[in-house]
Amino acid sequence: MAFFLETLLGGLMAGMLYSLVALGFVLIFKASGVFNFAQGAMVLFAALAMARFSEWIPHWTGLNNLFIANLLAFAIAAAIMFVMAWLIEYLVLRHLVNQEGTTLLMATLGITYFIEGLGQSIFGSDIYSIDIGMPKEPIFMFDTVFPGGILVNKEDLIAALIAAVLVALLSLFFQKTSTGRALRAVADDHQAAQSVGIPLARIWVIVWCVAGIVALVAGMIWGSKLGVQFSLATVALRALPVIILGGLTSVPGAIIGGLVIGVGEKLSEVYIGPMVGGGIEIWFAYMLALVFLLFRPQGMFGEKIIDRV
Repeated sequence: MAFFLETLLGGLMAGMLYSLVALGFVLIFKASGVFNFAQGAMVLFAALAMARFSEWIPHWTGLNNLFIANLLAFAIAAAIMFVMAWLIEYLVLRHLVNQEGTTLLMATLGITYFIEGLGQSIFGSDIYSIDIGMPKEPIFMFDTVFPGGILVNKEDLIAALIAAVLVALLSLFFQKTSTGRALRAVADDHQAAQSVGIPLARIWVIVWCVAGIVALVAGMIWGSKLGVQFSLATVALRALPVIILGGLTSVPGAIIGGLVIGVGEKLSEVYIGPMVGGGIEIWFAYMLALVFLLFRPQGMFGEKIIDRV
């Protein structure tokens, strides 16, 4: 039982990180109808900015306090992501309103390669580390309940808590603030939102800026765990099965889908992997997503699209 709970907790913690990346896709698609293929590149660029500025600031200022240096680096990286989000919306996507979905998808693909090239030009192409003070050593929990306790990685636990807090704050933002309600109105019907005086351009800028902050937090956490390298951009591919399961238009779906994928990967690798030679964790999420595409393409919480003729 202890081993099962250990595996389950590991899956839940990994699932929260998947949900965090998937949330960036959902936020932008809900407000503007754009499937932002550049979300992975935004995660990479944000992680590069965080890693390099946390390295440069002590050299520039002589500051030896790691916490303050990381705080300043986070603030600078957040400002950069705000500016980048605004430029993407203002220079590219604003001019592609009401275009075909394929056109918008190709635009975000172009943005992806531009961001990756820009990041390499500004920050370099080496492998960098982000030290935000998260402990690496594991701990044993519930040792009074289970013999030997449950082994939990402290870094994974803290990262999952950070992701959970951010997801909760975003949920409150959408439900309780006037801007959040305007975002939901735009997601439901663009024309109706415009008719009651909601400015679409401003709403889209806000959504892209929020997605930029989500990308920064995701990049910071994944960079701390895996190191900041250009393969980090592929983290978005891990989020694709999540949004297929949860639904591309559902914030709760992104959360539940991430937890399902995280737990499913860990449990299948541990309990089914030995029977088939292992490696299930790599493709389990995509097979589950394929099943959903066949039988419930709108996902668990997505809106079913009905075309009337």
